[in-house]
Amino acid sequence: MAGQQGNDSQDYVNRNRLAWDRLAPQYAESARRAWEQKEPTWGIWNLPESEVHVLPERVSGLDAIELGCGTAYVSAWLAQRGARVTGIDNSEEQLKTARAMQEEHGLFFPLIHGNAEQVPLPDASFDMAISEYGACIWCDPNRWIPEASRLLRPGGKLIFLCNGTILMLCANDDENVPASPMLIRDYFEMHRFEFPDSGGAVEFHLGYGDWVRLLRANMFEIENLIELRPKEGATTGYPYVNSDWARRWPSEEVWIARKKHPSD
Repeated sequence: MAGQQGNDSQDYVNRNRLAWDRLAPQYAESARRAWEQKEPTWGIWNLPESEVHVLPERVSGLDAIELGCGTAYVSAWLAQRGARVTGIDNSEEQLKTARAMQEEHGLFFPLIHGNAEQVPLPDASFDMAISEYGACIWCDPNRWIPEASRLLRPGGKLIFLCNGTILMLCANDDENVPASPMLIRDYFEMHRFEFPDSGGAVEFHLGYGDWVRLLRANMFEIENLIELRPKEGATTGYPYVNSDWARRWPSEEVWIARKKHPSD
């Protein structure tokens, strides 16, 4: 296969920055649609928040950071609900789109150009850290999870939405070909993935046990794992999976964890 690799080099930081700077114009229109939404919808199947309940019941008044914010539509949804939001992203071109959306909507919050593995903000600055296909797949979990823990106050929430583990075991190297109904990759030692059509970008995915151990090692208590399932006949603009597959196995996962108090 094209690259389930154990390389611990941080070359991926620059590679992903360059890749997303090139890709950014392709996401400008979808950013506009997402910023205009009244209700958050999640993942490639656009499942409504009212059905999947990704966010806490109350976000108003919370300090929140979006790790790998891209065009910052998740940050915008939180800000519209009364959160004090900061976004950080590796791609300046994605942030240009985010800033343009802020101007269009008159909704402003800090946007930082930087690596979500090394956020230039103090310890215990936030009540919530969130990532939808941001740091949770484009940063090394062995680096961004400890950083999320550092940034969160005790009791703070970590929420991240990523590709389903089972999907990654069945996904074709050619991302234009839908996932196979058979396992085509090894489960053990999942970590770094490179795909031929990714433009040099590097992804990170872990198995369930590795996620659990990593979260626990960084003071997190897992509260929920939501496995997203599209409705029958649902469509997506991403060709690497179709709804028939995603109705049988989870193509996306939402992990929700709470940072424990030292006395816990």
